[in-house]
Amino acid sequence: MTDELRGIGASLTDSWPAFDNGVEEPQPLPAAPLPAVRPSVALLTDRYELTMLQAALADGTAHRHCVFEVFTRRLPPGRRYGVLAGTGRVLEALPHFVFEDAELAYLEENGIVDRRTLDYLANYRFSGTIQGYVEGEVFFPGSPVLQVEGTFAEAVLLETLILSILNYDSAVASAASRMTSAAGGRPVLEMGSRRASEQAAVAAARAAVIGGFAGTSNLEAGMRYGLDTIGTAAHSFTLLHDTERDAFASQVASLGPGTTLLVDTYDVRHGVATAVEVAGTGLGAVRLDSGDLGGLAQEVRKQLDELGARDTKIVVTSDLDEYAIASLAAAPVDVYGVGTSVVTGSGAPTCGMVYKLVARADSSGVLQPVAKASANKASVGGRKAAARRYGRDGHAVEEIMVTGPDTAVAEWTPQSDDLRPLLAPMVVDGAVDSRWVGPYGVANAAINHGMVRAELPRGARRLSDGDPAIPTVDLRLDDLLD
Repeated sequence: MTDELRGIGASLTDSWPAFDNGVEEPQPLPAAPLPAVRPSVALLTDRYELTMLQAALADGTAHRHCVFEVFTRRLPPGRRYGVLAGTGRVLEALPHFVFEDAELAYLEENGIVDRRTLDYLANYRFSGTIQGYVEGEVFFPGSPVLQVEGTFAEAVLLETLILSILNYDSAVASAASRMTSAAGGRPVLEMGSRRASEQAAVAAARAAVIGGFAGTSNLEAGMRYGLDTIGTAAHSFTLLHDTERDAFASQVASLGPGTTLLVDTYDVRHGVATAVEVAGTGLGAVRLDSGDLGGLAQEVRKQLDELGARDTKIVVTSDLDEYAIASLAAAPVDVYGVGTSVVTGSGAPTCGMVYKLVARADSSGVLQPVAKASANKASVGGRKAAARRYGRDGHAVEEIMVTGPDTAVAEWTPQSDDLRPLLAPMVVDGAVDSRWVGPYGVANAAINHGMVRAELPRGARRLSDGDPAIPTVDLRLDDLLD
């Protein structure tokens, strides 16, 4: 306990009345310990990953060469494509997936794994290979968005971490893509931090930008990933002041006339008039956060123009999603702000991605395809390659899934100009490719998504129910060899 906390405890006990009833005087409670800050992410996993490792170490299969793949069996209802996000965060976490003294002590004290497993974990470093779809790429059912190759022991431990990142981030990016598509080129801003846990809020901001959002209210995300940050004032700032005019004058004095003034705390028409009177016709924007946004936007635009503030933009917020944004397409709205819907995947908070073993070495060291046959959960054995086929107009027409003998699939490259390969190397012998991480990785992912979404057929952007935007077609290499 620090001296400061001891002082607080002493002052509390000093304030208690003295009792002479033979009962021992209560003692000050110790301060709650601060959350441990550990660089390791190794315990962000499920227990059965480690118990599988223990059994595999015991029976000698832990060091068999394996290939795991991440894919989703289906898209959420109403979705015609998904957007891959989170790959960069997986790669950033990989060097921190190590078992240090604190993690090992916890595992030992709780009897979770045996001594042999603890010794293995103490020296664990992923030294395998990872390849996958480039972040920001679109995906469809069965797309092998990530492949992890190494020993069973190395690769199985990463399952939970990889899925927890990719499922959430891709859900957010997929929702964000639908929203920015519905916005038709008007900027969309992420402001959902208060609707998610603190670390999920950072991940959501990153994923939303990959899906096309122009900025975020989250400062940690801004600092960590180089994102543009936005935000001016809430209703509480207006309510703090004696009058709305006082609040606006204070904000303009602090942030300049180019700021955005929130005009619906009281009466919108009066708020707009006061905003222009205080900031002048150079006022940057007004924000509407309640009511009939379409109708209000029409009225506010007319009023701003009449007041001479023709360049003042209109920002709308208030529980928007892709459907609300689409409904405002004809309204004079310049910027959309989205919170709850984007950080929760707009009704699809996960992509249903799974991490499945698709090939493993047999007792003689030869890589063999393996697959589940469970009802409604079957998988396709063997390593996959993937490519996208394009028509003469430059739009995607098919997702090609390449299967066959392992060596042939691993070495496969498209032989025609209408095919674009989709798998890129990301980790080679444990070394992370820096192109995919940090601010640079996010910027690349956002650019990449803008390009690949534009390549989809027009129907891909419809918000109504329907089939995936393009079909997935199997290409077996052994059939070509026969």
